[in-house]
Amino acid sequence: MPFLELETSLPAGRLPPGLALELCNAAADILGKPAERVNVTVRSGLPMVLSGSGEPCAQLLVSSIGVVGSAEQNQRHSARFFDFLTAQLGLGPERIVIRFYPLEPWQIGKNRTVMTFL
Repeated sequence: MPFLELETSLPAGRLPPGLALELCNAAADILGKPAERVNVTVRSGLPMVLSGSGEPCAQLLVSSIGVVGSAEQNQRHSARFFDFLTAQLGLGPERIVIRFYPLEPWQIGKNRTVMTFL
């Protein structure tokens, strides 16, 4: 059950229509998970500084069970997420950062229990 949080200083009007759904589908493909299990939040117009600069930027947080737990996995994921984000946001790769967080099944609640028991 991946969770993606895209935060950007770009105003909402500069984001492509349907970005959240496009990111959901891209993440499903990149992470090898069904789109029905991917959760996406997009926050725009945020005051942000990246690498000491207030120029337009974005950061993506990717949390998931089992697919973001190694440098090798994340290197592959990073390249594909960067391709998606640079194309969709019109930002250079130097203005984007990605953070990966591995999750354990007991850390995600769903249907009145945790994923461990589902």
